[in-house]
Amino acid sequence: MKKSAVVSILAMLTALLFCGAFTAVAKDRISKQTAECLECHSSTTTGIVKQWEKSAHWSSGVGCYECHKAEKTDADAMDHYGFTVAIIVSPRDCGQCHAKETAEQEASHHAKAGDILNTKDGILGQTVGGEPAVAVACRQCHGSIVKVNADGTLDTGTWPNTGIGRVNPDGSKGTCSACHTRHRFSKEQARQPETCGKCHLGPDHPQKEVYEESKHGILYRAFKDDMNMDKSKWVSGEDYFDAATCATCHMSATRNQGVTHDVGTRLSWDLRAPVSKRTANSPEKLKAMKDVCSSCHAGPFVDGFYKQLDEFVEFYNNKFAIPAREIRALLIKEGVLTKANFDDKIDWIYWELWHHEGRRARHGAAMSGPDYAWWHGIYEVAKHFYTELLPEAKEACEKAGKPEVYKQIIAKYIDGRKEHEWYTKGFDKKRIQEMKKYYQERYQQKVD
Repeated sequence: MKKSAVVSILAMLTALLFCGAFTAVAKDRISKQTAECLECHSSTTTGIVKQWEKSAHWSSGVGCYECHKAEKTDADAMDHYGFTVAIIVSPRDCGQCHAKETAEQEASHHAKAGDILNTKDGILGQTVGGEPAVAVACRQCHGSIVKVNADGTLDTGTWPNTGIGRVNPDGSKGTCSACHTRHRFSKEQARQPETCGKCHLGPDHPQKEVYEESKHGILYRAFKDDMNMDKSKWVSGEDYFDAATCATCHMSATRNQGVTHDVGTRLSWDLRAPVSKRTANSPEKLKAMKDVCSSCHAGPFVDGFYKQLDEFVEFYNNKFAIPAREIRALLIKEGVLTKANFDDKIDWIYWELWHHEGRRARHGAAMSGPDYAWWHGIYEVAKHFYTELLPEAKEACEKAGKPEVYKQIIAKYIDGRKEHEWYTKGFDKKRIQEMKKYYQERYQQKVD
């Protein structure tokens, strides 16, 4: 036998012996209670056990009982073959070992995601839609208020649910397994952009789609295997260089700041509201996000990007968002529209203008998605504003016998604003000629 083959066999045997020893050590750490759980669950829920056996919990001796044990006084406590357990492992339970992460998560916007269901989104879901739609749609991202039956089992109308803002029977908010999917609870999996894409996609918040069209998303797909996403230490600019993921920008460590489970720590703008505003302590948050960007980009690049973003958000606010909001408010004040939501056509137009197109535009600008900033964004905002909101306002005023209200709108918001007056006065001929000349010189071709 060749020497190289002997060396390879010895190395393999050494590895197997090491793995066997490691397994024995890990099993020695498992509590008697967990060992008893495994006597049944190894055959009845094999997949769950196999996932757990590949987790950091397993190698640390943290098992079924350590996570699911409960006090008899707990709201969701139930007797399970002589053990007092709870089905839900809440952030408060995880906090017994992960105190810092739990505190950050419970202070985050994620933990408050269920509150959104108390807004107009909730009216749409419950009234325009219905309870079955809310249970399988809205609450699966935003979270349900989990109800407990008399015997400690969970009400199937509110469970299963891993919504990020779930309200647990112990009063805690959120669920760690929304990102660290049970029962591996893998850091590598939580760092994948697809994890965030479970909720952050679609017509009103297409962060996943924007990311995929951005250079970050393109580079991630090309060099994913080089990004060391399975490593415990994962510092941008040190442990990986090729791309940023959602976790990179919003949660993960840099050379200058540690990991955070408060996803709002680095967000200086609120891009989901009808009109965007700076967030609390926005200078500090902007500094933290710029630090992330600086892991890969030079200072002038980073400063230039945020200058463009700031100007874009202010442009969206001032040209479309604020006028649209004030026009609808004026129509309600003058009795042209009712105060109720979604009973007039213009309510729906305004809703989609900011809630869908407006958000897409702002997220496109913030995440380097040019198609979402323009065609799926501001273009759609403008189309809604000029061809739907204003004509509907005119028709509503005429039906209400108050045409003078529409004239007031045109005078203040259209003819009184340089950027809108083309709507009634037509395109500025001088400006058109200037644009044609520019593009003719730029592209060396005639412009029609």
